[in-house]
Amino acid sequence: MEKIKYLDFELFYKGDLSLLQKPKIAIVGSRKATKYSRDMTKLLAKKLSSKFTIVSGGALGIDTHAHQGAYPNTIMVSPFSLDIFYPKTNENLIKDMQKNALVISEYEKKYLPRKYSFVQRNRIIVAISDFLIIAEAEKNSGSMRSFEWAQQYGKKVFVLPHRINESSGTRYLAATNQAEVIWDIDEFCDNLGVKSDEKILTLNDALKKYGSILYEMELEGKVEIKNGKVYFNG
Repeated sequence: MEKIKYLDFELFYKGDLSLLQKPKIAIVGSRKATKYSRDMTKLLAKKLSSKFTIVSGGALGIDTHAHQGAYPNTIMVSPFSLDIFYPKTNENLIKDMQKNALVISEYEKKYLPRKYSFVQRNRIIVAISDFLIIAEAEKNSGSMRSFEWAQQYGKKVFVLPHRINESSGTRYLAATNQAEVIWDIDEFCDNLGVKSDEKILTLNDALKKYGSILYEMELEGKVEIKNGKVYFNG
């Protein structure tokens, strides 16, 4: 395994090191995220990846959808060594990222994940990114530890909006003005200088890209679905 020094970290890596030189956004969240959060994360990561490298932790749920949405413009920070693939359901994704994106780790070969290594992984995710997005998190979850790292490193935090009985951690951050809510993904991306050139897609392509969110976009007047095609407004 090859090793580099980046910021204050000694890191083993596999993949495209040039991704470290791009502006980076961390996206993290619950392993048992709602479909809404997973869909919104994938859409957000895809849009942002045209300008930013998306950094996450390779876990199930939000992490997986962040990597998939941004692939191959994504970095996985691993809580175990690069010869370990965990969870097994993400083995193919992790291997693909080692070839076409970037996977980094602090740990030597045969290092299995431990409780504290996930916390240490989170500190790297936050430290190397320009700011942090927490897509969904309960109040005492591991994702909220990422917020603590963001405070320590002076990084701005954003969250997705949620219903009253969901994502108590991010709702708490929003209610106490410790995080800014992303009320509109397109507006958020526009403010970061991310522009979409897509004006027309087939309905099948649009459904593959946006999933059920497409119909929410139609209700909000952002798209018009007509004769098997999707027309983007604005």
